[in-house]
Amino acid sequence: MKHFKLVAALLITSATFATATVKGWTTDFEAAKAQAKKEGKEILLDFTGSDWCGWCIKLNEEVFQHDPFKKGIAENYILVELDYPRDKSKMDEATIAQNEKLQASYAIKGFPSILLMDAQGRPYAKTGYQKGGPEAYLKHLSEIQNNKKELGEELATARKSEGLDKAKALFAILAEMPEGHASHYVKAEEEIIKNDPEDVTGFTAKKNQEQAMFGLETGLQTAMEAGKTDEALALVDSFITIHKVDGEKKQEILSIKFNILMKDNNFEAAEKLLDEIVAVDPESQYGKGAASFKPRLEKMKVEAADKE
Repeated sequence: MKHFKLVAALLITSATFATATVKGWTTDFEAAKAQAKKEGKEILLDFTGSDWCGWCIKLNEEVFQHDPFKKGIAENYILVELDYPRDKSKMDEATIAQNEKLQASYAIKGFPSILLMDAQGRPYAKTGYQKGGPEAYLKHLSEIQNNKKELGEELATARKSEGLDKAKALFAILAEMPEGHASHYVKAEEEIIKNDPEDVTGFTAKKNQEQAMFGLETGLQTAMEAGKTDEALALVDSFITIHKVDGEKKQEILSIKFNILMKDNNFEAAEKLLDEIVAVDPESQYGKGAASFKPRLEKMKVEAADKE
């Protein structure tokens, strides 16, 4: 499927958000959705780090600030800037909270991340920095904008089926979407659950695990903020046992545990955990990452010992 190639609840009134510094952009996502719906436009969502991300700064200076881009994009898109600067002194709390929520909701892990989505906030294309200036970037956006049509056609075809076949077809489409995207296609998710009551596709189990993962992250944040490292570690171990996670998902959870141990300067336990992560699957991204980190951890252990 072509449409998702990478070329990563606070109710707040829109009045509490500051407008973006660049004319033509807003920082208020909910207001942008309302405007897009009213004007029959799409949304371009820019996840940026304005005071530290080099590629974000280049994209802004080479593309977004130029009149050809502003004029060419205005006909079809509402522009939203979600900034994650190191210096947040000029940002209000509502905007910071909104941006953190959206980063988690769309699973953004790299900057800049540019999402194209409909007025309901359903993403259909993802990209980032592209060289060539404003005209080239507009052409690039036009090309990936076609993903929406392709996705719509695939969903329509899937919905012509019935029962389990329909659930399987819809599940296959959502499964190819990048992390954080499928959950915004709520109707399709509801149709899968309705047409697959026995959970043959495994979709319901996957959704339950995602919800449990959110609960884990919330619990870990609470425990770490309270300085309860042992409680945080116990939450991770309990999650692995209860949900019987394996493969890369287990490595992902163990990596969270590793970060907790590192924050607590428990290098010995962290080293053993790296071995455990590698043992699950040496060839995965987590396995390779854990193996490559071991020399650095050894150096950190020596440096810590010298300070004692």
